[in-house]
Parts: sequence; C-alpha cells; structure tokens
Amino acid sequence: MDDFLRKCSEAIRTYNTGLAAELAEEALAKRLDPLRAIEEGFASGLEQAGKLWEEGTYFLPELIMASEAMKAAMEKLRPALEKRSLKMKQLGKVVIGTVEGDIHDIGKSLVASMLAAGGFEVVDLGADVAVDNFVSAASREEADLICMSALLT
Repeated sequence: MDDFLRKCSEAIRTYNTGLAAELAEEALAKRLDPLRAIEEGFASGLEQAGKLWEEGTYFLPELIMASEAMKAAMEKLRPALEKRSLKMKQLGKVVIGTVEGDIHDIGKSLVASMLAAGGFEVVDLGADVAVDNFVSAASREEADLICMSALLT
C-alpha cells in the first residue's frame, strides 16, 4: 500500500471525518481510480476499526465514528464511482437495503457503491426496510439479486 492509500486508511481508522473527505477529494484530483481508493485505502481503515472493535480496543462509539468517516469519503467518491460504472457493461440488477428494525446503513451503502462500481445497476431501498418491500421491489425492478444488510451485535 502506498503512502497516500495508507493515509486514507488511517483517516478512517482514527475516525477523522474531515480528513477522510479531503483525502477522497485528493484521490479524485490525482485521478486515482475511486474503486482502488476505496478498496486499498478507505475500506482497509474500516476493516482495521472493525478488528479493533472485535478485540475490545474500540467500543461502539469509535466504530460508529469510523463509519461516519467512511461515509464522508464515500459521499465524495460516489459521483466518480457512478460515472465509472456507466462506462461498464451492466452485469445485472441488484435490490439492496437494510432490514426492518435496523437503521445502520454504512455497510449497505459501501456494498451498494462497490456493486455499482463493479458493473451492477443498484436499486437502494435505504434502511429499516420491511421484507415485503424487498420482495415487491425485486419483482418490480426484475432484479437478479436481493441484498439485505443487518448489523449483528
């Protein structure tokens, strides 16, 4: 991992929302592939934060703040990801959402962005989605996949 991607990772792991957003903008200015910036930089930091949480070093507030930093980076990178996916052959259509009773959507949003960048058309139903809404959206959209996210604690 080069120094720039390491900085991206560190910004997420240390839950520095402002720096994460700045580094995402810098990645775009450097014409770094947004998918690479996410996979090798920002997502790496979120993965590290998750491991620290599993070890008991981080607690839920730190994990949530790291997720917020990731969300800030993703907001900056999302337009470039969408532009990138328009140039690709569509691999299929995905309906995605966070299950009813769960309002945590950072993981779902990250997966949705990665699927879109990878060539899937993504229909994001948001958070706290009833099972019936997944089924009706999949039918209406003629989706190839249904992705349901849930935070397990």
